[in-house]
Amino acid sequence: MKIASKIVSLFSALLFVGASATAQMLPSEDVGPDVGTVIDLDFAATDQMGKAQNFDSFVGEKGAVVIFYRSAKWCPYCQMQLIDINTNAIKEIKARGYGLAAISYDKTRDLERFHRKWRVQFPLLSDEGSKMIDALGLRNPFYEEGHYAHGVPYPVIFILDKDKKIVAKLLRESYRERPETEVLLETLDRLSATGR
Repeated sequence: MKIASKIVSLFSALLFVGASATAQMLPSEDVGPDVGTVIDLDFAATDQMGKAQNFDSFVGEKGAVVIFYRSAKWCPYCQMQLIDINTNAIKEIKARGYGLAAISYDKTRDLERFHRKWRVQFPLLSDEGSKMIDALGLRNPFYEEGHYAHGVPYPVIFILDKDKKIVAKLLRESYRERPETEVLLETLDRLSATGR
């Protein structure tokens, strides 16, 4: 199946979910730690290939872009976001001196399946059990234990410097919306211009 056909199928699923799901807003204008916070976490996790990863293994010369998303297995909004970054932004992010990793509660086998289909060029990290998600206060409490989405984070992008300090944070009001790739790249450029 060609990539264009895969994207059309994914877009169809997106329309279906968008029409049938109840929109959830963020509990406030912001979630998780504030800009300026140093994230003192062990980023050790397994990527889509079963390889152990941590912050030092994916950080770039200037820092890292860390994306928390709901699921690569069943969330079409997340899938579109990951595909867009993989297709349109990964080279630009690395060229600006940043590493990139995306974190969800997905099991490694589900991340590996998504990787095989889309040939993702950056680490998809499994936070099975949502330990990092909980430590950062990102868990969406809407889903109770026993629900397949129990443990998902609110979608957010953190830009960290080399010392794990949050220098920028990007998020939208609804889980159906994600910061545009252009906004992410513009934010990286603005940080470079200000010497961060």
